[in-house]
Amino acid sequence: MDDSQSLCHSKWECKYHVVWVPKGRRKALYGRIRQYLGELFHSLARQKECKVVEGHLCNDHVHILISIPPKYSVAQVIGFIKGKSAIHIAIMYLGQKKNFTGMHFWARGYFVTTVGADEETVRNYIKQQEIEDKRLDQMMLAAM
Repeated sequence: MDDSQSLCHSKWECKYHVVWVPKGRRKALYGRIRQYLGELFHSLARQKECKVVEGHLCNDHVHILISIPPKYSVAQVIGFIKGKSAIHIAIMYLGQKKNFTGMHFWARGYFVTTVGADEETVRNYIKQQEIEDKRLDQMMLAAM
C-alpha cells in the first residue's frame, strides 16, 4: 500500500512509533483527561502538518504512531505536542489560570522508533498495549 505524501519538491512516507510517560509515571491518564488528550494530540499534530495514524493512552504512558513530514524533526513535533498538551492540562484540569514556567506534566524524553514495512505490526502492538499492561499487573499482584 502506497501511503506516501507530497510536499512541493518531495514525496515522503515517514512514520514513527513514539512512547512517553507522565512525570513520575503517575497513573493520571484516566477519565475525562484521557478522552480530552486523544482529541488534543490529533489537533496539535495537525498544527505541525502531521497525522496521528494510531494511538493509545494507557494509564501511565502514551503510544502513538505518527506521520511527520521530513521538513520537521521528530524532536520538534514531539516537543511541541508534549509542551502544548501540558499547558492545556494545567489550564483545564489543574486549575491554573496563567502559564507559569516550570509546570510539567510529562517526564523528560521519549522513546521513538521508525516504522517501515512492519506498520501493521506496530499498529496491532499499540492497540493491544493496554490489555498487555493489565495482564502484567495481574501477574505482579499474583506474585505478591
